[in-house]
Amino acid sequence: MSTIFDKSRIGKNKYAVPGYGLSSSGDIPPSFLRSHVDLPDVNETEMVRHYTGLSTLNFGVDTGMYPLGSCTMKYNPKVNEKLASMESFTSLHPMIDCCYSQGALQIMHELTEYLCSITGMDSFSLAPAAGAHGELTAVMMIKKYFQEKGENRPVILIPDSAHGTNPASVAMCGFEIKTVHSNPEGDVDIESLKSLLDENVAAMMLTSPSTLGLFDRHLTQVSRLLHDNGSLFYCDGANLNAVMGVAKIKDMGFDIMHVNLHKTFSTPHGGGGPGSGPVGVVSKLVPYLPVPAVVKQGNEYMLNYENKRSIGRVHSFYGNFLIMLRAFIYIRMMGEKGIRGVSEHAVLNANYLMARLKSEYHLPYKRICMHEFVLSDRDLPNHVTTNDVAKRILDYGIHSPTVYFPLIVDGALMVEPTETESLEYLDDFVKVMKQIKKEAMEDPDMVKNAPHKTPLRRVDAVTAARKPVLKWEKE
Repeated sequence: MSTIFDKSRIGKNKYAVPGYGLSSSGDIPPSFLRSHVDLPDVNETEMVRHYTGLSTLNFGVDTGMYPLGSCTMKYNPKVNEKLASMESFTSLHPMIDCCYSQGALQIMHELTEYLCSITGMDSFSLAPAAGAHGELTAVMMIKKYFQEKGENRPVILIPDSAHGTNPASVAMCGFEIKTVHSNPEGDVDIESLKSLLDENVAAMMLTSPSTLGLFDRHLTQVSRLLHDNGSLFYCDGANLNAVMGVAKIKDMGFDIMHVNLHKTFSTPHGGGGPGSGPVGVVSKLVPYLPVPAVVKQGNEYMLNYENKRSIGRVHSFYGNFLIMLRAFIYIRMMGEKGIRGVSEHAVLNANYLMARLKSEYHLPYKRICMHEFVLSDRDLPNHVTTNDVAKRILDYGIHSPTVYFPLIVDGALMVEPTETESLEYLDDFVKVMKQIKKEAMEDPDMVKNAPHKTPLRRVDAVTAARKPVLKWEKE
């Protein structure tokens, strides 16, 4: 597609700012004026059509199915967007006095109560601005907890199926990482865990359900082993969409967790933001939560900065408020039964897809899954790979599933349909995946050279990630 500069022709733009009879004293000083501004010379019609055309090239949950495993790309209700765009919220300055922001503070306070109810945790901080930021905040709290106890515990355990942000967060806080292996059925290998437990272990991070889309059947045993060792148990809450309203994270034996508001509670996400990663804790870790905390004193809501045991501030202010607002609206509109229904339908949708595709694609873990499941390219013919399937599915108007993750599954295809996809869309996805398998057998070059219908053809994803071109420059 051509750029806006390709459409530029001198003299096309006839727009001019009318004069208002300003005196010379109101003129812009020459030192502030640029002699040349390299802007495209187009009229308004061309400009609008150009950018409207660009907008149609984008793909998102409003366009089609987005089965991106571990990312929970569910449909975003438009009522959330409408309410979050109200001027009474968007015009609030973060430094405004609490007496003028009681409504916003009430929403934040009640949101923490809802999160406590859903997860079982005793308290939450809404400050972290993303899931990985929530991880970092939690690990900082773990570190300070043991420092106050006078214990030197430099190790944190991480499963081999973990999100990549887990070891990154741990390393940023100066901890040593040790890997806990999974057993052949996808659960934590208890013997591997036992071999690593000693007085050096501060905590273990575990995603529940796991990134394999499985509920670990050893959770209570893992929790008991860690607590008997004096260690803490951390839950990466990225997959909360599978269990909310059904089971509580605290009841599983976890001491601390983060929640991805921008995934579980439908806020739009991707492309680096926006996000929100609140951290929840059991009572013994409450003193270490970031400041400020939203508290209620009588009938008034306040921001409390007075906590000497806190890890301090982790955000310029107190979190991404408009993301919290969307999550608050979502929870209020769904209600208790609706929240449970979300997880039940997410699990049902995933198991339906898995049951219909396991005869076509290799299924590494033959168990009932939670909200997502992992296939692999092991049985694909003619050397067709996961990457080929991911590219070809774009030609059918469906976004690719997550590929090559988790790392413990070779050629992984991680599928998460979410609860917002109807039976018709699920059946369409199955039809497309079966068609791609047929193409791999009968016309493998069709799959290997895909996509064929997208604005850009096969992109070198590795180079694009490592050497992104972030701006266009005129030759």
